[in-house]
Amino acid sequence: MRVSATDPHSPTGHRRTTVRTAGALAAAALLLPLLGAAPAPGAPAGLQGAFAAAAAEYHVPQSVLLGVSYLQSRWDTHGGAPSVSGGYGPMHLTDARTAVARAAHHGEGTEDARGDQARAALLPTTRMPEEAELPARLKTLPRAAALTGIPAARLRTDPAANIAGGAALLAAAQKRLGEPLSDDPADWYGAVAEFSSADDRATAAAYANDVFSVLREGERRTTDTGQRVTLAARPEVAPDIAQLDRTGLRPAGTDTTECPRSVSCTWVPAPYEPFGDDDYGNHDLGDRPVSQSIEYIVVHDTEGRWDGVLKLIQDPTYVSWNYTVRSTDGLIAQHVKAKDVAWHAGNWYVNAKSIGIEHEGFLASPDAWYTEAMYRSSARLVGYLAGKYGIPLDRQHILGHDNVPGPTASTIPGMHTDPGPYWDWRHYFELLGSPFHTTAGPGGGLVTILPDYAANQPEYTGCTRPGVPCAAHGSSEVRLYSAPDDTSPLIKDIGLHPAGGDSTIDVNDVGSRASTGQRYAVAGRDGDWTAIWYLGQRAWFRDPKERRTAVNASGLVVTPRAGLTDIPVYGRAYPEKEAYPEGVPAQSVSPLPYRLPAGQRYVIGDRVPGEYYYAVTFTTDSHRVVVGRDLYYEIQFGHRVAFVRAADVRVQRSDASPSGA
Repeated sequence: MRVSATDPHSPTGHRRTTVRTAGALAAAALLLPLLGAAPAPGAPAGLQGAFAAAAAEYHVPQSVLLGVSYLQSRWDTHGGAPSVSGGYGPMHLTDARTAVARAAHHGEGTEDARGDQARAALLPTTRMPEEAELPARLKTLPRAAALTGIPAARLRTDPAANIAGGAALLAAAQKRLGEPLSDDPADWYGAVAEFSSADDRATAAAYANDVFSVLREGERRTTDTGQRVTLAARPEVAPDIAQLDRTGLRPAGTDTTECPRSVSCTWVPAPYEPFGDDDYGNHDLGDRPVSQSIEYIVVHDTEGRWDGVLKLIQDPTYVSWNYTVRSTDGLIAQHVKAKDVAWHAGNWYVNAKSIGIEHEGFLASPDAWYTEAMYRSSARLVGYLAGKYGIPLDRQHILGHDNVPGPTASTIPGMHTDPGPYWDWRHYFELLGSPFHTTAGPGGGLVTILPDYAANQPEYTGCTRPGVPCAAHGSSEVRLYSAPDDTSPLIKDIGLHPAGGDSTIDVNDVGSRASTGQRYAVAGRDGDWTAIWYLGQRAWFRDPKERRTAVNASGLVVTPRAGLTDIPVYGRAYPEKEAYPEGVPAQSVSPLPYRLPAGQRYVIGDRVPGEYYYAVTFTTDSHRVVVGRDLYYEIQFGHRVAFVRAADVRVQRSDASPSGA
């Protein structure tokens, strides 16, 4: 993220005619008891039974109800907590006033803790909007309450009631479209599109297409309450997409967005304009990939609600990013063209070589969850961009903002930590079609971090207040210790804690954590523990045989060349001084405070030339891409990636002996 406005390089389904009364609905609700109560004879139990009962009561095909719910929440209940957009329960029924209250709460504190007070200050105020001001996508829960007669409080907290509310909304949409309450899922395309509450055809269609993709392929999953839910595959279902014409939704505007056809995308441009004192906002014009390659995609979260975040991106005095993905329906807004350089990563080298994607959500609120619609839409966008620009689908090219290195020693403590430990990297890469898996035997020399997201629940603090434990929740990350014992000290990060302080379990402290998909060289094994090389140290994580948190892998690694006791590590890959032409000031190649000792090995992500994009003026005639002769290797060094000079290292196979023999 850009910190200073004056320095663009600073780091920073049949028809039913019965009239339903509230009393009858309350009685019917008794058929949908709290999960765990005894189901009717022969009926499925628990959450699966709740879907069956709601489908029967409202005459919605059960497969349609299951498909919609999967796209909303993957059938999770999130303990009754709302999502970032105020959505509750398996059907993600939204209550806009809750969403506004959450935005106000998080705007006051969460982002400040990550060093970006500007964003918090510009988020929407705490004024509660009038009902008429609220978009339909943020008030499906009140509509469900009116349709069912079930109190809003119960719709929020009782999963079975929540499912009933979703079924009622689908049935009401089907009737409004003049369609029969048919048993055939193919007849429900329009109602599913309307359920998205999108305000344009393209977004509604993208949502419905995703639901019917889930329905055709089928899904089965154990939810966050430990319940097994199954949606049998229906590959023969061909929905009547012509129903979309009867929804009355406005057509999407014509634009020049760079998105795959499988998502809904709109153009909300970030400003490129001068605003005094020789400053301009809020990105730089470029000619990528002609002038320089795009090597990375950086995943962020917004730390604010959609409407407020879109105001920020249009502020020329603020920072920029390329895309934002909405939580409720996966709508994508593009702000900066891929050819241009957005100011999003807090590292100018990474900015110049990357595309930044923000996701509506909060790092430190584990139950302000990301919807399946968001994950799928984002994964389609990333897959499209990766294919277009030749970006490998691995964790050294698809980075979280928390994986971007500080460019210099002084910037490390202020680097951002989103999307944080609750982003589900395992599921995300499955959606990308590039799942993490075992790629070698025990002698491969590497491991890929791969815990079971739901079962992996390390303790974190600081989600609500400093030092206060966060709610137990699934996580993509494993904790690292200095010995094979979870009572031993955590791994030290001298860059993050330069005064000699210890790493902590604070949700924003990345000093002693490894994340799903990251690969490290094995440094030892001891019973249920595995050691890796990490920040120049031997770091241990729990890896029991009955529940592995990592899988074996192999690949190329670097180690200091013969005769060197250790080598410097860098946060950017800049050219040597001699490469800079006249008129372009040479940038210092300053190492980070870390060292890579002899005998240790680190996984290679890429081999790149030193490169610097000079763009400090509004006019583009002085912009230059400087490429040097020095080569670098990008490596997985700690939680963040780093760079080492090729001249300082030798490359070997990970399954070779540490000495290279």
